[in-house]
Amino acid sequence: MMTDLQIEQENIAIASEYKKLLRISYRMLSKEDKKLIRQAFEVAVDAHKEQRRKSGEAYIFHPIAVAKIVASEIGMDATSIAAALLHDVVEDTTYTSEDIEKMFGETVARIVDGLTKISSLESETDVSLQAENFRKMLLTLNDDVRVIIIKIADRLHNMQTMESMRADKQVKIASETLYIYAPLAHRIGLYKIKTELEDLSLKYTEPDVYQDIHDKIKETKEEQDDYIREFSNIIENSLNAEGLNYEIKGRPKSIHSIRLKMEKQNVSFDEVYDKFAVRIIYKSDSANEKFLAWKIYSIVTDHFRPNPVRLRDWISSPKSTGYEALHITVMGPKGRWVEVQIRSQRMNEIAEKGYAAHFKYKQGETNEQELEQWLNKLQDALENTESNAVDFVEEFKLNLYSKEIFVFTPKGDLKSLPKGATPLDFAFSIHTEVGLKTRGARVNSKLVPLSHTLKSGDQVDIITSNSAKPTSNWLDYATTARARSKIKSALKESKKELAEEGKAVLTRKLRAQKIPLNERTINELVVFFKLKTSLDLFYRVGNGSIDNHSLKEFAASRSNALVSFFKNKIKRQPSSQDINKDEITTNYDLLVFGKEEEKMDYKIANCCNPIPGDSVFGFITVSDGIKVHKNNCPNAIQLQSNYAYRIISAKWIDSTQEDFRAIIKLTGIDNLGLVNTITKEISREMHVDMKHISFDSDDGIFSGKITVVVKNKTILKALMDNLKKINGIDKVTRE
Repeated sequence: MMTDLQIEQENIAIASEYKKLLRISYRMLSKEDKKLIRQAFEVAVDAHKEQRRKSGEAYIFHPIAVAKIVASEIGMDATSIAAALLHDVVEDTTYTSEDIEKMFGETVARIVDGLTKISSLESETDVSLQAENFRKMLLTLNDDVRVIIIKIADRLHNMQTMESMRADKQVKIASETLYIYAPLAHRIGLYKIKTELEDLSLKYTEPDVYQDIHDKIKETKEEQDDYIREFSNIIENSLNAEGLNYEIKGRPKSIHSIRLKMEKQNVSFDEVYDKFAVRIIYKSDSANEKFLAWKIYSIVTDHFRPNPVRLRDWISSPKSTGYEALHITVMGPKGRWVEVQIRSQRMNEIAEKGYAAHFKYKQGETNEQELEQWLNKLQDALENTESNAVDFVEEFKLNLYSKEIFVFTPKGDLKSLPKGATPLDFAFSIHTEVGLKTRGARVNSKLVPLSHTLKSGDQVDIITSNSAKPTSNWLDYATTARARSKIKSALKESKKELAEEGKAVLTRKLRAQKIPLNERTINELVVFFKLKTSLDLFYRVGNGSIDNHSLKEFAASRSNALVSFFKNKIKRQPSSQDINKDEITTNYDLLVFGKEEEKMDYKIANCCNPIPGDSVFGFITVSDGIKVHKNNCPNAIQLQSNYAYRIISAKWIDSTQEDFRAIIKLTGIDNLGLVNTITKEISREMHVDMKHISFDSDDGIFSGKITVVVKNKTILKALMDNLKKINGIDKVTRE
């Protein structure tokens, strides 16, 4: 329990925060404005009097803090300030929307109602926070953009005061902030808030990275100040000679943007050259604003060499957010590239506060009208009924995060994945076991192939099965390093299991040939079949590519004395160390083309001479068939840009390890349950995967086609022999 003294001190602190709110308001507040804000404050204090935040402080401090952000950092009107003070009242207390409307009128009630609905949407666990719901949240729940603005302010204060939350909650809120609120703030022109939201999100999603960059910025502050002083000294005389009223200051780049640069350019903190920008802010009347900006540009470029590619003129054509400035990159002192931003005071305020700053510079009593115009303009920009949910989210994100996408689990949890990720990547990001047992996936409730490319805002549901196993095709579908490494190790394990089976089969078959399976024999077999390790040998026996016929040839060569003599000569080539390696090596000996991985006739291009194992593509020539080029061939770009329609994908495979596709044709006399018998027979066969099946029946005669994927011809032959034995089947052929 709090003592009377503590209660009194808290009340003094609340009153002090309220006075501060009025004092720091960006706008001139009229008597009516102050009356409205006062009333909203009193209702909020009364409504939240029993509530406390997780940190232990009185809850009322939160709505006041949100109102302060709305009043000073965004520069909104009294209506918005009152709505910010009341934003949690309907949700958390006994007050209703009707009560708010009676006391404060329709506009405030509408804004508070919109904010209440957003909060209730966020707290529902059975509703995914998918793009569609965000769209509803932003558009259909309200028709007043002030809802979004106050929600951004609310999110900013929550991000500033997250220390007392659980770590998992912190990460979830931070990820959501990066996904939706930071891009929204950017879209509205609240650059300062957008930057703070990004930095705070990084603080919780990657705390070590955040702290490291934060400390390094602190360390380099003195060096930065010295550099700006040196820069200023060079141009000050010229600026003063023109009678300009200005100030030069440095602005460090945000921690988040430095982090993005480090990742994008793959460099360390010290190697990021533009860690800060130089800002020249000048005073001017509206008539001379543009003229003076270009005058300053001229003076700066007289002293420092500009980079012409890096000129950005947002004065002649401002951004849709209202942002105006002249950006140039020049070769500054000490031979360093430095970004110079030239802005008038008015432009600077708009950059800091968004559109709201326009009103300060408007004459007359047009404030409310201007505000309405801006809000409508903003609503139009955000509202696009033509686009679907995903496009909408992507649109307002303005490609800020093009390198990553955010998708949702069925429960609405947020997952970050690289752009181009597939359901397989998503499955492995949840858990390795989920990834390995993946049987299929639903995206936005629709079944999709595992190769489907995910988009931001998708809701992904993985279908698992205990019998599901990774196949080598999975490596074509997975893009993340985690998924690929897990698939590779699982495939390696399954190959080792097959090798174990192969060892038992080999022992049995050699015994029939009166040959013992010892180290010497294994050595001889590895040399005979031109392999590298004993595991290679066992694996290929296990998958059937070394069959009875091949082993009989080996036995015959072994009994031939002359051959034996030469064989002993070459037997020493592979060292015993290599032979005993615990690895199944790959011998690239076959080129396959297209999605179906078909074998085709081809020629090797002379310009780049690809060798087995190289990354390659096929080019269909007019008269010379398919020419195979390396992906990094000097002619590749020209061919791919001019003749994209003639490009065919190609890759090298190991014919003894890779699966291949075959079409089996069946004809015979139709009878009840025949199809079931056929499919059962195929399913019974190990290492056979059925891809396509079709049957036709005509007056008691049936014909069918089955597409299967098998390891080798031996397995295919065994399958076809077994199909011939089925009662009613007359003919089994391979197409």
